[in-house]
Amino acid sequence: MNTRVALIGIIVEEPDSVEELNHLLHEYGPYIIGRMGLPYEKRNVNIISVAIDAPQDAINTLAGKIGKLEGISVKTIYSDVKD
Repeated sequence: MNTRVALIGIIVEEPDSVEELNHLLHEYGPYIIGRMGLPYEKRNVNIISVAIDAPQDAINTLAGKIGKLEGISVKTIYSDVKD
């Protein structure tokens, strides 16, 4: 199985979507290398970085599902490192 290393950047502006976001991240947990969350109280947002090593389809699917959540923005950047 070919995998890619990627970083998924997430900005949460709607606290009511956090439960579903955490559910999605848990679902893809076996692929996640690590994650870091930063609450930015001055702007009332949370910034989350997720490092992942997964098949490209899995990364795209996860990012797509996250992007459909209300009040959440997501962007993905890929490393050139491939399996």
